[in-house]
Amino acid sequence: MTEPLPLCVIGAGSIGQRHIEVAGLSDRVDLVAVVEPNAALREALAAKGLPMAASLEDVPEQVRAAVIATPTQDHFASALACLERGWGVLVEKPTCATLEEARTLVTRAQAKGLPFFTGHHRRCHPFSIAARDAIAELGDLVGVQGLWSLRKHDTYYDVDWRRAPGAGPLLTNLTHEIDLLRFLVGEMVEASALLSSARRGFVIEDTASVAFRFANGALGSFLISDAGASPWSFEAASHENPAIAGSGEDYLRLVGTDGALAFPSLTRWGRSAAGEIEWSKPLARHDGRIFERIDPLLAQIDRFASVVAGGTDDVLCTGQDGIAAMEMTLAAALSGHTGKPVKAAEVPGDYKGV
Repeated sequence: MTEPLPLCVIGAGSIGQRHIEVAGLSDRVDLVAVVEPNAALREALAAKGLPMAASLEDVPEQVRAAVIATPTQDHFASALACLERGWGVLVEKPTCATLEEARTLVTRAQAKGLPFFTGHHRRCHPFSIAARDAIAELGDLVGVQGLWSLRKHDTYYDVDWRRAPGAGPLLTNLTHEIDLLRFLVGEMVEASALLSSARRGFVIEDTASVAFRFANGALGSFLISDAGASPWSFEAASHENPAIAGSGEDYLRLVGTDGALAFPSLTRWGRSAAGEIEWSKPLARHDGRIFERIDPLLAQIDRFASVVAGGTDDVLCTGQDGIAAMEMTLAAALSGHTGKPVKAAEVPGDYKGV
């Protein structure tokens, strides 16, 4: 086994502390430093024994990689500084505030031959990885339907920035779904969206309905809302987030010429008899495997460490994948605001979704 990767976590907010937690659990990384500019928070975490630093200049020289968990507007500056130090980088999603910034980072990482990933951790669940093989049994994919509806508590919006443009579920939550759909189905090329703020009455949307076109010819539809109460969401289905009640209910349905698949249970419906599959013949049900629950952030940091050590990985969200997820999320936002379908290449490089 290789030596643990000397790692730095930049940003010790809520998501940063999750990365700190899994770094402590992983035998593939050695948490050498945590960068946090807020003095009070830095001192509180130092009192718990964490190796705190006020800035990158204070980080020990042996560091070889960084996880960036700062606010989105800081991602570009922090990631660029890490790349200039020769470190591999895993940056929380979205990669940057704009596509221009994200493209600059990916180009710089490629020029320096450094690993660069975006933290779309849902890919790392065993059932997500297995779903790619299961979809191959559906024949030619026709389409996918998704429903994410979790009612955020009213006090969630007591914080001013959560009511500000860009803070609705379209930009906050849909980017997770877009990356996962790309991971499962393939490239998206166009989005068309309808937005509504009828339930909460804020300037931001509380509900969005989005249609997607995939490069392979499949179509997709996705309803996302933080005002509607339901058991259907990735978080409820997977029990991934302890702050969100689990349901175990599937929230994605994929349909192909030879059958259908529910996700994340991987319940598959397919051929029950010889001959053409058509509507007069019942489909045979095949229950999916039951996977042991894991911490996907721990799996992600282990995979990241392996790549920095010279390995390869086909699960992690690459920098280019992160850009593509940003691009389609912003295409959906632009469509919602203009009332027209938007192709990926039509999103301006400086567009922030508002």
